[in-house]
Amino acid sequence: MIKIKIICVGNLKEKYFREACLEYSKRLTPFCKFEIIEVSEHRAYKVPSQMEVLNILEKEADKILSKVSNNANVVSLCIEGESKSSQDLSLYIKEAMINGISEIIFIIGSSYGLSDEVKRRSNLRLSMSKMTFPHQLARVMLAEQIYRAFEILNNTKYHK
Repeated sequence: MIKIKIICVGNLKEKYFREACLEYSKRLTPFCKFEIIEVSEHRAYKVPSQMEVLNILEKEADKILSKVSNNANVVSLCIEGESKSSQDLSLYIKEAMINGISEIIFIIGSSYGLSDEVKRRSNLRLSMSKMTFPHQLARVMLAEQIYRAFEILNNTKYHK
């Protein structure tokens, strides 16, 4: 069974977002070993300079990459990433499984984004939309899309 992980910078403060992620985690149980890993966010106490932002991203990258195994297929969510439909994402997961990939890790950065180092480690840079979403909501949306991908692969009625 494939492992699917979401590594996120920061934690979910709102109960309704935590409950939504928990619901999708439960729904994914028959399809994969699903896990959400939170790493702490580095905060700036004032408006940071570009150099300070790069320093923050580097510190967050160290935490993120310490959770990534060498053989994992990594998907970084970033604004400049490629857009995929739900069907495209399901095919991406299917192809990974066919090719013997045992672990796919999705990465959601902080409000500053992701470091170039994390992006270079990625097998795919994925954009959820041209719109901007709160990182907490993006986590719920991603969990739902992963669930939808497995439902598509299993030809259920969930995806219409």
